[in-house]
Formats: sequence, C-alpha cells, structure tokens
Amino acid sequence: MAIFGKPKYTVVKVAKKRGIPSGLWSKCEDCGDVVYNKQLEENLKVCPKCNYHFTLGAHERIKTLLDEGSFSEYDANLISQDPLNFVGIKTYKDKIREDQAATSLKEAAVTGEGLLDKKKLVFCVTDSRFIMGSMGSVVGEKLSRAFEKATKMKLPIIIVSGSGGGARMYEGILSLMQMAKTSGAVARHKDAGLLFISVLTNPTMAGVMASFASLGDLISAEPKALIGFTGPRVIEQTIHQRLPKGFQRSEFLLGHGLIDMVVSRKNLKETLSQLLDYLAV
Repeated sequence: MAIFGKPKYTVVKVAKKRGIPSGLWSKCEDCGDVVYNKQLEENLKVCPKCNYHFTLGAHERIKTLLDEGSFSEYDANLISQDPLNFVGIKTYKDKIREDQAATSLKEAAVTGEGLLDKKKLVFCVTDSRFIMGSMGSVVGEKLSRAFEKATKMKLPIIIVSGSGGGARMYEGILSLMQMAKTSGAVARHKDAGLLFISVLTNPTMAGVMASFASLGDLISAEPKALIGFTGPRVIEQTIHQRLPKGFQRSEFLLGHGLIDMVVSRKNLKETLSQLLDYLAV
C-alpha cells in the first residue's frame, strides 16, 4: 500500500507548449540567419547580418524613395488581355488573377510622377512578385507612356527594375515587341536632353535587361543583385565551363563596366537625390 494512502504514481499534467505566432520572423536567403520582422522592416528589408536585400514590392519602393503622399499613378486601370488564349499548367488568365490577388497589383509595373526630396520626376517600378516582373504588352505600354509624359513635361525619369522574367512569353511576339517600343521611348527622351536613371534590383534579367533597363544615362544596382540576360546555370550548361565567382552579380558587373555604381538600399534615396541635383537639367 502506498504511504499515507496516496497512489503509487503521481499524475503530472504538462501544460501544452505555446507555439510562436507565425509571421514574426524571416529567414535570410543568403546567410540563413533568422531576423525579427519588425527589425527587418526598420532596416528597409536588408539583413542586418550579411546585407542581403530582401524583395520589396512596388508600393514599398515608392514609400521608400518618394516623398510621402507625393506619388500620383499613371494608367492604373490597364490590365493584360490574353491574345494567344495561352494554356499551360494553368491559363494565362488564371495566372494574372492569382498574382493580382497575391500582390494587390493589377500589373507588374506601377508608373506615375512624384517628388524625391522635393524634386519632381516620373517614377516607375516593376515588381518581381507579379509573374516575375515580366514585360508583357501592358507593362511595355505603361513604361512607354511614362517616358512620353516625362519627355513632354521635360522631367527626369527613374525606373526601379525587378524583372527576373524578362519578356512575358504568355504573349509571344507581342511581348518581345515591347523591347523595341520601350527602347524607342527611351531614345526620344534622351534626344530631348533629359535624364534617365535605371536602378537594377534582384533579379533583372532577359528582355528587360536587354532593353530599357540597360539604357539609363546612369545605371545603379543594389548589392548582390542578379543581372544579365540568361542565368549562369544555363550559360554553364551551354559552354561547358565553370563561370567566375560572383558572375552576373552587381559587384562583378561594376568591375567589368556594365553598371556605374552599387548602392545599398539604405543609401539609395540620398544617392538618387544627389544625382538629380548634379545631372538633371
């Protein structure tokens, strides 16, 4: 018999472990460090340990770079159609609807005008979350119209590119035509003696890099951004050679003269403001 009439075994009730609420932490894709999201937001989504630049959405870019409340959007209601009735794993229309719901954007490009340190300019950004920021007919049209308005109003233009998808092949040749259309608009803006600053972010590739993104009077890039036409893995498989370390990253391109500067996101607004002071007529 148990002493003092107590049972031989004591049942211990263990409280259920409370889980950590989701959405509080993010893992850095570069160094693997786990960062508190509030700290990450305060640091403009730059990893405090390794300086890796997380993806920013279009409206986050606008908030980061332009004076508060100064942005006025152009062509907000332009939406892509489906000229080829494209059907793959999913239809083009389904893909557009999914990305519209996921990003709250109607298309991969947001264009408009605003103030950067009280300096008026036309400002555009492509968002890699929307079909990888690829350039279809609507993206090409919005960017071309933005250049035309900048030319008419004699304003400088800044484009922040985050377009890993290049030309949007859901639209076939109509997408590829946007390379020539945007490049022509850039040329007319340049002929008017006006400034175009191209800011490249991770990733900026393919048809976007082969057209307007590489045509800036001055080309800046964020650190470690992947920039090029075809990705390094495809190139290695084609030429059967190992590529140099850091190939197609911002720092490699700066060293080989393809871009003019590499600027951390935390310093980008100040740098752009200085460039507008020095270069805008």
